[in-house]
Amino acid sequence: MTRDETVSGAEGAAAGVSEGQPDAEVVSRFVEQFASQLVEAGMPRMPARIFAALLASDSGALTSAELGERLRVSPAAVSGAVRYLTQQHMVAREREPGTRRDIFRVHSNQWYEALANRDGILKRWENALQDGVTSLGADSPAGRRLTETLAFFEFVQAELAGMMSRWRTHRETLFGPE
Repeated sequence: MTRDETVSGAEGAAAGVSEGQPDAEVVSRFVEQFASQLVEAGMPRMPARIFAALLASDSGALTSAELGERLRVSPAAVSGAVRYLTQQHMVAREREPGTRRDIFRVHSNQWYEALANRDGILKRWENALQDGVTSLGADSPAGRRLTETLAFFEFVQAELAGMMSRWRTHRETLFGPE
């Protein structure tokens, strides 16, 4: 779609584009800007674009073909990106009823789910760090560093449970029960 074919801004309002539905150019600009922020924070580029595209879709769910079309990328690029996002618990893979097509969905509570699922990762890191402290000796410089790192992760894990509980309460005051 060329710039001339795109309806935007005041032109969009004059042409009858609903205020509640931004045009494709506006959505695309948001997707790329938010994806850039995610990339800067360490997320791989294609998963960041896919995630942003799902967030920006009205339904929060798109097929692989729809993602590829919106982002102008290959099916292989979509496949690899959604694999990463599902492993990170940021996107759910669902089957479209009555078809063999997968739908990729981002849920309204996806940030909660992504953080809550870090608990297992933190526990594995804590176990590895404990093994490191035992192997290297708690009194060695490396052992002391590992002990401090272990204490940090234990603190984060303990705080995370309370924070998630407070978020559920806060979310309900803002958005009502799920």
